[in-house]
Amino acid sequence: MELFSSLDSQFADIGPLLLYFIVGGNVFVQSALVIGFVLPGSSILFSAGLVAATEENVSISALLTVIFMAAFIGNQVGFVIGRVLGRSYLSKRKSPALQKVIRKCERFYEKSGWWSVVAARFVPWVRTFLPLIAGASKMPYYKFLSANILGALAWGVGITLAGYYTASIPGVETFTYAIAGFFIVGSIVSGIVDYLRRRRLPQDKS
Repeated sequence: MELFSSLDSQFADIGPLLLYFIVGGNVFVQSALVIGFVLPGSSILFSAGLVAATEENVSISALLTVIFMAAFIGNQVGFVIGRVLGRSYLSKRKSPALQKVIRKCERFYEKSGWWSVVAARFVPWVRTFLPLIAGASKMPYYKFLSANILGALAWGVGITLAGYYTASIPGVETFTYAIAGFFIVGSIVSGIVDYLRRRRLPQDKS
């Protein structure tokens, strides 16, 4: 909570338009571009929600709209970049640590598919690379679109609202972890089911 309190105090000192711009820009960059992995994610959303609850000039409706659109459009841009430029775009990242993260993201996507796009929103680093990997892997567009919408709502809107209501309702912060846990567990279960299904395919053909 110390990080939330620090960001909360910094955001409270700026005007609402600048707040929308900073938060929306942060969400867009970390959802679309490789450089976004260094930016803070959930802490920004939670703190922005806290500010909206305590500052009368900050509209929670406008804030949620900006965050949802930035998260949604950012992932769509990342998907298109991955689709157009392919795996070679990711291979150009020379850092061994970064390549390790990319490989982990690829395995995460291969195991969980649709669910991975949703769950990745709640995992630092992974949320930046999953759209690129999904695009490079030729994931069907409308399948990605549905996962992107749900992920933007659950992560962007969900965590911001958790911060907003934490100011007046004790214990709401736990709701944030429940959302994240649900989608991450869902991605794991989806991966297991897909693995078992693929193991049975040869038997079905015989």
